Amino acid sequence: MQDFEIVFNQYLEKRGLKLTKARRYVLETVFELHEHFSAQDLYEKIKSKISGISLATVYRTLPLLVEAGLVQYSIRKEGKESYEHIFGHPKHIHWLCHKCGTLIETDLKEIYPIIMRYAKELEFEPDDISLNIRGLCWKCKLDDKENHLHEK
Repeated sequence: MQDFEIVFNQYLEKRGLKLTKARRYVLETVFELHEHFSAQDLYEKIKSKISGISLATVYRTLPLLVEAGLVQYSIRKEGKESYEHIFGHPKHIHWLCHKCGTLIETDLKEIYPIIMRYAKELEFEPDDISLNIRGLCWKCKLDDKENHLHEK
C-alpha cells in the first residue's frame, strides 16, 4: 500500500467509511496526475482505464481527499475549479495570468514565516494556507505594451 493510500484509508475508517474499489481508483488516478485537474479531467482519465465509475463518484470522493489532506482545491481556471495532490509536496504560490491562462508555481517558504507571524499576532491558528495571485505574466504584459506602441 502506498503512503497516500494508508492516509486515506485511516481517514475513511475514522469517519466510518470504507476504501471502496471506486474510491481507490479515484485516489490512484489523482496520484498519477502531475498537474492541476478538474473533476471532469479526473473522470475522463479514470473512464479511459476502467468503466463503471460515475462522475458523481468523482465529485463525492474529491471532498474526502481534500479533508484527508491529500488533495487541495488549487485555483479556478477557465471557469472550472481545479485540484492538485499535495501529499508529500511543499506548499506553493499559484501565479495565474488572467489573459493567457499560464500558471506558474513558486515555493511558499520565503513568505511562510511572515504569514505565521501575522497569524500569531492575530491569535489565529491556520489549518491550511493557499495563495493564488492573478495578474499578467511577463509575455502578456510585453504584448500589451507593444500593442499600445503600435496604436500610437
